[in-house]
Amino acid sequence: MLSWLDRTSLEFPPLARALREPDGLLAAGGDLSPERLLAAYRHGCFPWFSAGQPILWWSPDPRMVLFPEELHVSHSLRKLLRQQRFEIRLDHDFAAVIKACAEPRAYAEGTWITPAMQAAYLELHRQGIAHSVEAWQDGELVGGLYGLALGRLFFGESMFSRRSNASKVAFVSLVERLRDAGFVLIDCQMHTEHLQRLGARPIPRPVFADYLQRYRDVPGPSPWPVSLPATPPTDAD
Repeated sequence: MLSWLDRTSLEFPPLARALREPDGLLAAGGDLSPERLLAAYRHGCFPWFSAGQPILWWSPDPRMVLFPEELHVSHSLRKLLRQQRFEIRLDHDFAAVIKACAEPRAYAEGTWITPAMQAAYLELHRQGIAHSVEAWQDGELVGGLYGLALGRLFFGESMFSRRSNASKVAFVSLVERLRDAGFVLIDCQMHTEHLQRLGARPIPRPVFADYLQRYRDVPGPSPWPVSLPATPPTDAD
């Protein structure tokens, strides 16, 4: 049965209690306070719901992740990176990134990044936990993504692109930066062909939970400078 949360406790049910159908639905209810959001990510689940629905918390099995050393960059994307068409900035305009991610998509009705969700992650950004990676061109924000960093783990949330390949360049730049800073895993949540082509792969939920336990509190150098130059990746196809 689906577990319902209240506002008096930040505890989540064990991940093993998540439903198989729909895959990974763990709990409903609660709130989007910074404390609960942090508790959720540390536990291994994340919020995902549409306007008019209760807050829904998910922990899919398997979990789509990218190990930074497994990043795959195609020849065409590597060529684009060398051309440096985009200026990559980190945490320059988080609010604009999450607002752009919330805009309607041609392939979907509505958005799960509701105003309440935007406000919640903006607060996490103010606390130095949520971060944005942005692709700029001629002074205009044309692509990017946002997510959370805990210890040596990064939890990707959403990305957008207003120019061809802008979000891919931002993502590759993020992975390169996280790899150099000693991050061990990037949580991509669910499978997409786009992420798979970049090297992401599914792992069992218990394995993901083990990475959480081992690395969510491991300190290290901050990978969040004011700006990041778009440099060619160093991996080989």
